[in-house]
Amino acid sequence: MSGNVDVLVPTGVEGLDDILRGGLPQGCLSLISGAPGTGKTTLAMQFLLQGVAHGERCLYVTLSESQREIDKVARSHGWDLSGIHVKELGASERSFSASEQLTVFNPSEVELGETTEAMIAIIREVRPQRVVLDSLSELRLIAQNSLRYRRQVLAMKHFFAGHDCTVLLLDDQTGGAEDDHLQSIAHGVVVLEQLANQFGAERRRLRVAKMRGVAFRGGYHDFCMRRGGLDVYPRLVASEHITDFADHNVTTGNAHLDLLLGGGLPTGTSTLLLGPAGTGKSTVATQFAVASAARGERVAIFAFDENSGTFRSRSRKLGMEVDTALADRRITLQQVDPAELSSGEFAAIVRRACQGTDAAGVPAKMVIIDSLNGYLNAMPEEKFLTAQLHELLSFLAQQGVVTVLTVTQAGMVGNMVSPVDTTYLADNVILLRFFEAAGSIRRAISVMKKRNGPHERTLRELDMDSTGLLIGDPLVEFHGVLTGVPTYVGRNGTLQKKPPRGR
Repeated sequence: MSGNVDVLVPTGVEGLDDILRGGLPQGCLSLISGAPGTGKTTLAMQFLLQGVAHGERCLYVTLSESQREIDKVARSHGWDLSGIHVKELGASERSFSASEQLTVFNPSEVELGETTEAMIAIIREVRPQRVVLDSLSELRLIAQNSLRYRRQVLAMKHFFAGHDCTVLLLDDQTGGAEDDHLQSIAHGVVVLEQLANQFGAERRRLRVAKMRGVAFRGGYHDFCMRRGGLDVYPRLVASEHITDFADHNVTTGNAHLDLLLGGGLPTGTSTLLLGPAGTGKSTVATQFAVASAARGERVAIFAFDENSGTFRSRSRKLGMEVDTALADRRITLQQVDPAELSSGEFAAIVRRACQGTDAAGVPAKMVIIDSLNGYLNAMPEEKFLTAQLHELLSFLAQQGVVTVLTVTQAGMVGNMVSPVDTTYLADNVILLRFFEAAGSIRRAISVMKKRNGPHERTLRELDMDSTGLLIGDPLVEFHGVLTGVPTYVGRNGTLQKKPPRGR
């Protein structure tokens, strides 16, 4: 084989090249397998267009689609195929004539021979460096039996290798057990899948089943098919993204909150805001965001439960100026549509925000996910979401990013129930609670856990008004605040009407 398997050929799909550590082995034959509609033709076109961009001769041989159909697909993505040689090798028209049907030879043998000869002729004429054959299902039908089919594919493999062609064979998985033989022949196999959920958009994913000589990233990787081609989201492996960063506390902009946290939030840590609905979790998260933006840092907020208008209105009424920060992209707010997102795509969006490769173009120093309930409910049919979340948090920590997560617990007072135990994932846990005192409902805030450094162990009263967060002195005269109905144990049985403003 004259192909150089040590040289990798980019596929034109950035995410797939990342999975393959650079691309497909040069001069080898790879199989792209998947049911109809999974994106095989789109991937093949991106592969050829990448070759054209590098000045390579590219050939698209179609056994099942017409030139018009291929052009239609290209137009839907805004592509120009003028630099690609497209050759139709459909069923021979002569095989439908009466004279061709009355012969001692099997018609399939005649048609297989004609198709092979036509393919060899066009290869010798164009002398391509990249070839796509679409699709093998037609060749399988012409061959009629597995032995002839296997021999034909083997012959094609050796022929292409002798002409220094990097080849993609597209297959629609209609061959059953015969596909297993084909996978053993191919140098590499990429499998595309489309999964239909009970609600929401379908999910697409791919897996590199094998790629000889390439230390590819295994497992399933989500991808989307949009105008412009496939967008592949490589499975996030946190250990591959270790960076150095300064270890220091990030202040919250509120003096009493900083006291609770022992000086602020350490860089490279995750903080969980835990409590029932209405206790102020999103407001506390917004306080963190506003303080970070005031330092000139970018904050990326991913809202599963709140739209942009509500976020702006709530922040404005609490005296938290976010409009300017949103306008100059120091704060970016992305409303996540829970029915349209896969876990892999979400991880890729967060990763791009932290690396500054998204539309904002500036790496985010703080990421806020509001809330994890929305994250979990957005993908109810996805498995191992907690493990994926752990990998995402590890990645963010290794980038020195301060991550803030909110979780809404079921119930209002007394015993709270969380939808999932995520406290072990977070480095810091801030607990918010309702409690009853002096005939009114009050809020309490406390820090239950901080891995990196000391923190205050008291409970403080929390309130909010048009000037922002108000955090009072420690509730030393009450016992059982976390139960929701505390007992007065001090000299003064009433709480202050409003805690003093902490700055």
